[in-house]
Amino acid sequence: MSASTVDPWYALGDPTRRRVFARVAREPCSVTDIARELPVSRPAVSQHLRVLLDARLVEVHPKGRERVYRPRPDGLERLCREIDTYWSQTLTTFKDLAERTYTPTEGKQQP
Repeated sequence: MSASTVDPWYALGDPTRRRVFARVAREPCSVTDIARELPVSRPAVSQHLRVLLDARLVEVHPKGRERVYRPRPDGLERLCREIDTYWSQTLTTFKDLAERTYTPTEGKQQP
């Protein structure tokens, strides 16, 4: 198993590529299936799928003369871990800020 050559954030940064990925995520499909639904040529779809393959977001399986693309089960795992880290950092920062600015009043009610 080789290392990813394309950052998945970069791969999904292109709006058309996100649409291609969303189509593949909805149901395994071929280049022809995707091109039929999007305003993109089959060669362009193939190029987008190549980037998604290099980013390890999709996988391809032969089915007769076609190649069927589907999302990799672990494809979004790295992105999810990074988002979880950002979210945890944000909550920690919010907690620290709230604790620094909160001054409890002993026995007094706030107006």
